Amino acid sequence: MKVIVCGAGQVGFGIAKQLAAEQNDVTVIDQSPQLVQQISDSLDVRAIVGHGAHPDVLARAGAADADMLIAVTFHDEVNMIACQVCHSVFRVPTKIARIRSQSYLQPGFQDLFSQDNLPIDVIISPELEVSRAVLRRLSLPGASEILNFAEGKVAVVGVTLEEDCPIVNTPLRQLTELFPDLRSRVVGISRGGKLFVPRSDDQMIVDDEVYFAADIRDVRRTLGIFGHEEQEARRIIIVGAGNIGLSVALDLERNHPGVRVKVIERQRDRAVYAADHLKRTIVLNGDGLDPELLQEAGIAETEAIVTLTNDDQANILTCVLAKREGVGRTMSLINNHTYTPLMRSLGIDAFMNPRATTVSSVLQHVRRGRIRGLQSVHNGAAEVIEAEALETSTLVGKPLREVNLPDGILVGAIVRSGEVIIPNGATEIMAGDRVVLFARFDQVKKVEQMFRVSLEFF
Repeated sequence: MKVIVCGAGQVGFGIAKQLAAEQNDVTVIDQSPQLVQQISDSLDVRAIVGHGAHPDVLARAGAADADMLIAVTFHDEVNMIACQVCHSVFRVPTKIARIRSQSYLQPGFQDLFSQDNLPIDVIISPELEVSRAVLRRLSLPGASEILNFAEGKVAVVGVTLEEDCPIVNTPLRQLTELFPDLRSRVVGISRGGKLFVPRSDDQMIVDDEVYFAADIRDVRRTLGIFGHEEQEARRIIIVGAGNIGLSVALDLERNHPGVRVKVIERQRDRAVYAADHLKRTIVLNGDGLDPELLQEAGIAETEAIVTLTNDDQANILTCVLAKREGVGRTMSLINNHTYTPLMRSLGIDAFMNPRATTVSSVLQHVRRGRIRGLQSVHNGAAEVIEAEALETSTLVGKPLREVNLPDGILVGAIVRSGEVIIPNGATEIMAGDRVVLFARFDQVKKVEQMFRVSLEFF
């Protein structure tokens, strides 16, 4: 596949890296010579300096025979015009744009991005997705990661096993015997920084990060079995009133009337703007790293703090400071993935990476065929893929034990006629089923090859 990526920032770099690793023909456009040089030196891609929306630059990038444009520059308007030019001049089949301003995405303006107006096939809003991720993690405080599939019927949840976990050192096959009616299945384990797909005789140990697929109705029960029965926070501090912070605060006001929220925003103008849009939330103007301001915000009585500024270091340090003051749960927005290995050692319970969210959204549309959902997990070490099985699929009509899935690939859940099935070796997939698979990154190509005809990955 020939792909043009407009924007060589962190998101563009991450997308180009992933696509190049899968042997796609990738060209990256950016106005910064430094970023272009960096991406040329680091990745097996073609990179050119230029304005991503200019027709002559797109022509040099090969738009005339490109299969896809992915516009992820810092400017919404550049991304939109790049899609328009690729549609009108070069007839590029698929155009994806990152849109950050929520003004463009309001329900009343849905027709703006139609083929007759601005022909964008897929709109990605990292801020909106991260806001949803924050709210999911606030609702399930024991989880480090929560991904929804099959219209919310299936969840893939990440959880860290602590010393008081009652099922450590228990072979996975025994979990079915201990909890025969539990609709969940362990699909991945990260241990010592390495992610693997477990077998039935594998055991989980303390400090493992475990991923399980579950019927959404059994997620809380499964978390309890894994030793996490934390209650939802009723007193929350949000640091940062940008698009994400304000969106989270507004949702908590609308849908969680019993939750008391305070927002800390450093820029006075933005704090005033947030205060004008929030009704019950207290907005404080100041630095989240100021101990006196944290005391004024009631940090000692706060159950959860969420740091959502544009400064990774400030987000991390604020969480560390809050933990020292006794906050039960900390969540942080992290843009730079190099900080990821530090999160657990610093006591940060969960973190959100907008770049990873955007890359996952793009890959969902790069993978051709009947892909209904896709999310990268564990900093890209694995993917959770939701696909629809066709009648011609080699999966259909066979017990899973006879399918002979390669190591590193596991079927986590099946949705049939609206009902969730947690499979075992005797389970048979039927035509029309939604299949949720967990695949280690180095096995994704095998997944595509296995389902090339049946699931139309190509």
